[in-house]
Amino acid sequence: MAMTDPRYTRGMRFASFVCAALGTSLLACSTPPKSKPPVDPPKKREGAVTITVVGTNDLHGAIGRLPLLGGYINNLRAARAADGGGVIVVDAGDMFQGTLESNIAEGADIVRAYNEIGYTAAAVGNHEFDYGPEGPAATPATADDDARGALKARAKEAKFPIMTANILDKGSNARIKWPNMPASMMTDVAGIKIGIIGASTEATPFTTMPANFVGLVMSSPGKEIAEEAKVLRARGAQVIIVTAHIGSRCKDLEHPNDSSSCDSNEELFRVISDLPKGVVDVFVAGHTHAAIAHRISDIAVIESYSSGRAFGRVDLRIAADGHLASVKVHKPQFLCPGEDPLGGNPMALDACKPGAYEGAPVTVDREVQTIADEAIARAQKRRSEKLGVTLPKTVSKSYKLESAEGNWFTDLMLLAQPTAQIALTNGGGLRADVPAGELTYGGLFEAMPFDNRFALVDLKGHHIRKLITTNMQRDNAFLSWGGLTAKVKCKGAALDVAITVGGKPLDEAKAYKLVTSDFLASGGDGLVGRLKLPEGAIKLTDVIIRDAMVDVLKKQKGATVDADKLAKRRIEFDGQRPIECGAKDGKRERPTEEPD
Repeated sequence: MAMTDPRYTRGMRFASFVCAALGTSLLACSTPPKSKPPVDPPKKREGAVTITVVGTNDLHGAIGRLPLLGGYINNLRAARAADGGGVIVVDAGDMFQGTLESNIAEGADIVRAYNEIGYTAAAVGNHEFDYGPEGPAATPATADDDARGALKARAKEAKFPIMTANILDKGSNARIKWPNMPASMMTDVAGIKIGIIGASTEATPFTTMPANFVGLVMSSPGKEIAEEAKVLRARGAQVIIVTAHIGSRCKDLEHPNDSSSCDSNEELFRVISDLPKGVVDVFVAGHTHAAIAHRISDIAVIESYSSGRAFGRVDLRIAADGHLASVKVHKPQFLCPGEDPLGGNPMALDACKPGAYEGAPVTVDREVQTIADEAIARAQKRRSEKLGVTLPKTVSKSYKLESAEGNWFTDLMLLAQPTAQIALTNGGGLRADVPAGELTYGGLFEAMPFDNRFALVDLKGHHIRKLITTNMQRDNAFLSWGGLTAKVKCKGAALDVAITVGGKPLDEAKAYKLVTSDFLASGGDGLVGRLKLPEGAIKLTDVIIRDAMVDVLKKQKGATVDADKLAKRRIEFDGQRPIECGAKDGKRERPTEEPD
C-alpha cells in the first residue's frame, strides 16, 4: 500500500490522478463546471420507497478526502433519484480539528465542503469546542471572549443544523439555544417525514479544552434522545435517525444481526439501553474511531472509522402505507478499496482506485475539490517548512501503549521548559506517526494538531505516584513521561511502583515542577486537574506546545532522531494494563489502538 508523508495528498496530485483515470486533460478536468450535472427527476411514488442514510464521523479536518466522498454520494443520489427514493447525509461530530488545512480557518472550509456535498445534519463532537473564541486564542483571554465563538460561527455558516440534545446551560439547566444548533429537526425526503436528533458524548467536558466548556453541563443522552423522539413522532415522523458523537467498536462486520463482537461497555450501549423500544430506527455513531455495522436492540447502528477513510450506509425500505418494511445495514464503504482499517495514516489518494459505485464510476465532486484545493494551498507554505532534523525511520505513536513519539515529545517539552523536572502528555494527544525523512512542520502538526498551551504545575512526589499508579490500573490513554522512569509490579495484592526522577528515587514529600498541556492541567482526561492541588499550583501559559517544540528542533539543526532509543520503555511492567494485582486470571486482551 502506498502511503504519503502528510496524511492528505495535495489537491493537484489527486486531480492529476482522477483526470488520468478519466482520460481527460488536467486543465479540462480541474476546471469546475458552473453547476453539477442534473439528475433525472424522481419517479412518482407508486409503492415502497428506499431512503438511504449515509453516515460519516470523526473527519478531523481531512478535507482532502471530501471531493471523493462527494463523488460517492453523487452516485448514490443519482441511483435513488432513478428509483424514486432519497438520500440523507449526516455526520456524527468531530468535523474540524485535526489538520493544518482545517485549523487555519477554524473549520470554515469543512463547513463549505459539507454545504456543497449537501449534508442534512451533523452532531456536536467534543472537539468542536477546541477552537474556543474566534481567532488565534484557543481559550478565552478576557471576560468578553466567547469560549464557543468559533463553533457558533461555523454553525451560522452551515446550511445544515449542527445538533445536540444533551448539552445544557449550567445556570438555567435548559438546553443551549445557539443559532442553527437545535436538538432535533424534521425533514421530508421522497414524501417520507424523517426526524433527526443530535447528541454528544457525556465525556465532552473532559475531552475538549475544559476552559471552553465552562458554564455548560451534560445531560443523559438516552433521556434527551427519547424525549426528542417522542416529540418528533407526535409531529408525524415516520423514521427517527440519531446522529451522535457516541460510539463503540465491533470486530465482526460480516454479521450485522450479531453484536456479540461489539464492546458493550462503551457509552453507545448504555445510551441504547436507555431508549424505549422502537423509538429510534437508525443511529449514526462516532467518537471511538472504530467500526460498527449492526442491528443493536433493533436499531441500525453505523460508525465508520475516522479521517474520511470510509462512510456508513443504511437502506430503509418504506412501504406504501408508510411503515418501515425492511432495513439493510452496509459495512463501512472505504473511499479507497484496500485501505487498511487499522492504519494510522490513510492511503495516498494518488494510489486510490475507487472503481464504480451504484453502477457508475466514482469521480471527485469538482466543486468540493475546488474548496479543498483552496484550503490546501493556504496551508502549503507552512506545511512544507523544514525544521532542520532528520528521522531515519518513522517515529510511531500509540494510544494505549508507551510509544517512541510520546517519549520524544515529552523530551522536547522539557527542553522548551527547562525549569521543569518532569514532562507529561497523553496518548489521546498523539494523532499520527511522524514519517521518516526531513522533518517538516506539516509532519509534526499531523502528530500534534491541537493548539494546546504549556501549563507548569507545582506538585509533590506523592502526586506523581498517584498519576502513574492510576494510569497503570486503567485501560485508557497511556501517559507518556519525560524526566522519569518507573518499574511497576505486583507484590501480592498490592501494586508496587518504583519511580526515579532525574536518576534519583522519587521523594514523596519533595516538590517537583511538571510541564504538561493546559488541557491536562485543567482537568482533561480526568488527570492533573483532579489532583486537588492548592490554589496557584497550576500556571497556564500562552505558549503553544507545538510551536515551542519547533523552536527547540530548529536549534538542533542537522541532528537525527533515534527512534529506537526513544522506543525504550520508561514505564516497565509485565503483562498489560489494567494491572490488577491478585487477579486469578492474569490473561488480558491486548487493548485496541483508538484515540478519543
